[in-house]
Parts: sequence; C-alpha cells; structure tokens
Amino acid sequence: VQLQASGGGLVRTGESLRLSCTASLSTFDNLGFGWYRQAPGRQRELVASIGSGNRVEYGDSVKGRFTISRDNAKKTVYLQMSSLKPEDTAVYLCAAAPVPHTVAAESHYVYWGQGTQVTVSS
Repeated sequence: VQLQASGGGLVRTGESLRLSCTASLSTFDNLGFGWYRQAPGRQRELVASIGSGNRVEYGDSVKGRFTISRDNAKKTVYLQMSSLKPEDTAVYLCAAAPVPHTVAAESHYVYWGQGTQVTVSS
C-alpha cells in the first residue's frame, strides 16, 4: 500500500500549486482521503478531507483558497492551492482512511504518503 504525493515547489505569494496523491489501493473508491501539512515547530494540521461521495471539509485557514478533489479512475486525490501565502509553507502529506466519508481525526488515517514540500516566498 503506497501513497505518492507530488507537485510541491517554490512559489511566490498569491500564486497557485496543485498537489497530487496517487494511491496503489484496490479499494480506492471506498476510502476517505485527507491532506495534512506540517511546518517546522508547529503541529500537524488537517488542510482538507474528501469522502467517496465527494463530500469535502476544509481547515479554517484554507477555506476559499484550497480545493480538494478526487479522480477514482486515476486513483488520485488533488489539492488545488490558490492565493498562497508564506504561512502555507509546510510539508504536505496525503493520508487515507478505511471509511467512505471525510475524516477529521488524524488517528483514523491508516495510510500515509511521504510528503511534498511547499514553500511560499513573500
């Protein structure tokens, strides 16, 4: 079981990035997925979560700027990030939970990817 995150990089304030998380999971369609981020010296933070029915939830700090989506045929979850700010700088990790709905509790995620670095310069 693997989750492979990609798409991170260095951007300027106000620019956009799209992260991808590809999963080698046969039960992809029935899983809930989340994107977390962790900055140095800060707790891991839930950015967004998506269920199998495409219901979504967002952390307060990214509402209106980030969009999570999924493509079951490609077994990929995306995080479209717009209007990026320096405080969005972090390692972004994708995670999967064995339930078909959105998941807010970190402890419910069973599978984790390796993370991709996003750096936003001012």
